[in-house]
Amino acid sequence: MNFELKPLNLVALANEKADLLVLLIAQDFKPGKDELSILIGKALKQGDFSAKPGTVLALHRPVQANAAKVLLVAVGEGTARQVRSAITACAGSLKAPVVKKAVIAFAGPAREDAVRVVPLAVADATYVYTHTKSKPEGRQLQKVLVGASNASEIAASFAVAVGTVAGVEFAKEWANRPANYATPTLLGQAAQSLAEFAKISCEVLGPKEVAKLGMGSFMAVAQGSDEPLRFIVLKYSGATKAQAPLVLVGKGITFDSGGISIKPAAEMDEMKFDMSGAASVLGTFRTLAELKPAINVIGLIPACENLLNGKAVKPGDVVTSMSGQTIEILNTDAEGRLVLCDALTYAERFKPTAVVDIATLTGACMVALGGVRSGLFSSKPALADALFKAGETSGDLCWQLPLDEDYADGLKTNFADVANVAGRAGGAITAAKFLQRFTEKFDWAHLDIAGTAWKGGAAKGATGRPVPLLVEFVLSQVAGK
Repeated sequence: MNFELKPLNLVALANEKADLLVLLIAQDFKPGKDELSILIGKALKQGDFSAKPGTVLALHRPVQANAAKVLLVAVGEGTARQVRSAITACAGSLKAPVVKKAVIAFAGPAREDAVRVVPLAVADATYVYTHTKSKPEGRQLQKVLVGASNASEIAASFAVAVGTVAGVEFAKEWANRPANYATPTLLGQAAQSLAEFAKISCEVLGPKEVAKLGMGSFMAVAQGSDEPLRFIVLKYSGATKAQAPLVLVGKGITFDSGGISIKPAAEMDEMKFDMSGAASVLGTFRTLAELKPAINVIGLIPACENLLNGKAVKPGDVVTSMSGQTIEILNTDAEGRLVLCDALTYAERFKPTAVVDIATLTGACMVALGGVRSGLFSSKPALADALFKAGETSGDLCWQLPLDEDYADGLKTNFADVANVAGRAGGAITAAKFLQRFTEKFDWAHLDIAGTAWKGGAAKGATGRPVPLLVEFVLSQVAGK
């Protein structure tokens, strides 16, 4: 989809030819003397339209505009959240087969955060998954013109949003694919496709290379599947080699049965989404290819399936991680932390400025925060603050949870250096405490996206989160910003 920002007032909008014109009207709107202003004013006066957020009035071929259909949409104070809700309310019209070009315009000056949400909200409202359909009917909307009278003031934020759309949709695509269409091998190929863009390179390691590295914890998870594991190393080189990189680590469990500690059958199909952390890293790199920021970023993805066969790891088995620490695997369904810990140790070689891992790690985090905010963990206040602010700016929200040392007590065991699970209480925190053991040599943060990476039920599908948060965080780390 092609997005463009133009400085358009209501007079210019009236002459803009389109299949659909969506006019976003704030509660402080003051009608002028132009035709569209008069139209809006009359609708307000007669009660056909109100300033209550979410109110929509549809007009077909009004003489006051050159668009086939006009939607008057109230956005309250014009905040990013209200604008996103307004565009979501227009989803049916945006997805109509006849709508190839849409104009979405603010009736007055637009807030920076509000204009930034427009491309993401439109893309989300019109996204269609087609990869495994025999007769795919894809997105009809091809061009979206965004209008605001203060376009020049908000152009930079708009460009970030458009670049982020590319990353979110790349992440959605791979997270949505069934596990047999998104094996570790295919995920490696997806990463290699990103190397076609300037400044990005990719290396994909197989079982032999991973064994030489001593990633015993990662290999233990993979040994129950006939699909070979892959360890993906992406590099975005936007700054000089002398500049230390930021490292993003994404959990890449392409299907999670739970292993011997098998999951319930109900909704197990959704465990194809257990590689959403990996998808978010791929998506972030896709956006880096668009925005080309002056920073170095490494992406690490340990990818495998967690299945059960005669070779599968068993509860009570002890494995040796790349760090040398031994781990007693009490629950084979707590496998994400087992692949991530070896990737975190691998990250040491880059002497990073910071490492952020992203994982659909625990149901406990979903219980704690639902689908609104991702869980944030870090013992480094500056890093935690930067990630939290990135979430607030992008609208891809997170919330910090504690890392008190007392939570690690449940991970003690008589048979290894550490157990891979503690009790049920504080499960998201004890999982983070496990990962923290492997991060002593760098600043580290963990994002638990179990509640935010996908939606279930009738709206089942990947959200593309936390790509917007990660992109904003990466941009905030660019030297000199």
